[in-house]
Amino acid sequence: MLDYGFDRQYSASGCVCGTDEAGRGPLAGPVVAAAVILPDGCVIEGLDDSKKLSEKKREKLFDIIREKALAYGIAEASNEEIDRINILNASLASMRRAVAQVSETVKPGIVLVDGNRNTDFGIPSVTVVKGDSKSQSIAAASVLAKVYRDRLMAELDRQYPEYDFKKHKGYPTHEHMLAVYEFGPSPVHRKSFLSFLEKDQDKLEKMLREKKANG
Repeated sequence: MLDYGFDRQYSASGCVCGTDEAGRGPLAGPVVAAAVILPDGCVIEGLDDSKKLSEKKREKLFDIIREKALAYGIAEASNEEIDRINILNASLASMRRAVAQVSETVKPGIVLVDGNRNTDFGIPSVTVVKGDSKSQSIAAASVLAKVYRDRLMAELDRQYPEYDFKKHKGYPTHEHMLAVYEFGPSPVHRKSFLSFLEKDQDKLEKMLREKKANG
């Protein structure tokens, strides 16, 4: 249950900024982070961890959060950057970029970071395990990041329709893995995430034969 008073315990430091990311697990596309500062005492009806909300609810909240926020930022790290510096470092880099965007409008006093890994934002910060289920500002960031990334994957679906990105958003479903095996990786796939192509080759080959046999 989201605690609408959770962020207030940090308000003595100044404006509280929550940050969260979306897209650490997919095989393709960027990882996206958002950062949000909400007005003190702001209550957004229905706000929760983005993973607990329906797509329709997230889409509605996306506009409400942007309207009510004192400041927000959305940033990403590309699949190439993920391959170069690994997914953890890319996730933290996208968070730093999102917080930097917020800081151009409103200087945060403290940053609440979802999870247990921190980074240097140039301002005080604390990690909050399962923060998207506790902190309103982190939950708001989780919704912005999730909706923004889902929309990006829908755009990539139009460019690379054979992978069905709109359906699975790049996550490693059986259908997605088989498509990568059948068509090869696209320019937006994370090469460092594709070890299954060799490890599961026999299983994928069998799946492909069955797919073709079934028309």
